[in-house]
Amino acid sequence: MTTSEHNTAAAPAADDAIVPDTKDWTWVLERPCADCGLDTGAVVREDVAGMIRANAEGWLAVLAGEPGELRRRPRPEIWSDLEYACHVRDVFRLFHVRLNLMLDEDGPLFANWDQDETAVAERYGEQDPAVVAAELARAAEVLAGAFEGVAGAQWARTGDRSDGARFTVESFSRYLIHDPVHHLYDVTGERV
Repeated sequence: MTTSEHNTAAAPAADDAIVPDTKDWTWVLERPCADCGLDTGAVVREDVAGMIRANAEGWLAVLAGEPGELRRRPRPEIWSDLEYACHVRDVFRLFHVRLNLMLDEDGPLFANWDQDETAVAERYGEQDPAVVAAELARAAEVLAGAFEGVAGAQWARTGDRSDGARFTVESFSRYLIHDPVHHLYDVTGERV
């Protein structure tokens, strides 16, 4: 995985490439996010499943908008609402895979994921909002259910990113929830 899980400043270049966000967002585990307002340190791990579901509801409301508006970027360097929703859907899917790796293997190394490359390859801005809404809702429910199944010593199991970041299932849950919360803030401007 790249050092970034966010893409708050993705811009298409002439060849439709997205300017990568190279920030290491693991800092959200150490202090509240000044933008979206989420304090992951205050998140109770057992609450993450409910937070995922609540966040998905917010995305479904966004995706109920007019398709042309959902595809419109507010500025060239900022993703459209639809692109953000596609990213969040894929984050839910990816984190489900990684959670399962952490629960099934000892100290797995996560495969790299280039979110910006995925956005271009999957043509995020051209996807059908109704399909994205259904896929996002399903991915959120699957991930929420997986977190609900975590118990006891499983919260201390670990997994590593290729950049050296190490997570426990607990820190992974708190790191995860910041991404969709932050992106919903990017789209709606509503802080938590």
